[in-house]
Amino acid sequence: METFLGIDYPTLWYLVVGLLFSGYAILEGFDYGAGAWHLFFRKDESRRIAINAIGPIWDANQVWLIIGGGALFAGFPVMYATMLSAMYIPFMLFLMMLVLRSSAIKFRSAEKMLWWRKTWDIIYSVSNISIAFLLGVVLGNVIQGFEIGANYSYRGGIFLSFLSPYALMTGCTTLSIFMTQGGIFLLLKTEGRLHARLTFLLKKGMIFFITSFSITSLYTLIFIPGVTDKFKENPLFFVLPVLSFLAVANVPRLVSKKKYFQALVFSSLTMAFLLMLVAFQLYPTLLISTIDPKYSITIYNAASSQKSLGIMLTIVLIGAPLLAFYFLFLYKTFNGKVQLDESSY
Repeated sequence: METFLGIDYPTLWYLVVGLLFSGYAILEGFDYGAGAWHLFFRKDESRRIAINAIGPIWDANQVWLIIGGGALFAGFPVMYATMLSAMYIPFMLFLMMLVLRSSAIKFRSAEKMLWWRKTWDIIYSVSNISIAFLLGVVLGNVIQGFEIGANYSYRGGIFLSFLSPYALMTGCTTLSIFMTQGGIFLLLKTEGRLHARLTFLLKKGMIFFITSFSITSLYTLIFIPGVTDKFKENPLFFVLPVLSFLAVANVPRLVSKKKYFQALVFSSLTMAFLLMLVAFQLYPTLLISTIDPKYSITIYNAASSQKSLGIMLTIVLIGAPLLAFYFLFLYKTFNGKVQLDESSY
């Protein structure tokens, strides 16, 4: 098996896919979180400011989803096919909500009628909440495992089988961390009465996050088999969950001191550390089979050919710096408080 810097190609591609979805969760996460708060703002102007806070960047952030999905399909086609079979309904709902969310951003301010704007406000907020929740549901199912049988085919049900108690808890936790992330981002982009309103709302949001995170973490430790096995094998790896809990604890501390940029950094680190915990706990497995471990999908039995992975890794080495430069330029260009004008949403 071919390697690069002593790491085999499937492992490298596992890291690439993980990095792409982590970037998506962090950057698009505060977009979804900002939208989830939308109906909590009472005035039309406040809602316009909140939409325009993400206006220049929301569609650019979706690049991470497109590239991540493409990387997953290209690198691990077996896993891609099986997971979409198992999660068909959540993914279809997810795509539908993405369309509705984009439509709401574009159409909300196209007309001045009150009923028109209120309708799109509801669609916008509900779609953001649904997307965040569905992403958590998918993650919860990945951690829990699927009914995968011979030939890596999904043997479980389609309707509502994905809504296990653990998946629902993971969905709520994902929504709560996105809302925390989104609230902090909006505090960076707003001022005046809306800023004061967000300060109040974010306190409630952080209580929601800490509560749901604590319950889900406790449930994971007690009821998800094998979740601590790798940490017991090498106690040094306990540094990762410790860093995760420290990052979680640091967010409310920084918010209380009005250090919003630092709070945004630590809420982003929280998401990154939690996703790293999932990736570390699963590796080298991609999808766990609850029928028989021999049917589990791993990075080795799901990977494309060595030549394909080698070519794609070369493309990553070329494209990654360009992508990083683009996002640095984008966020630097649209830095600062939101100011509404005639071209605003």
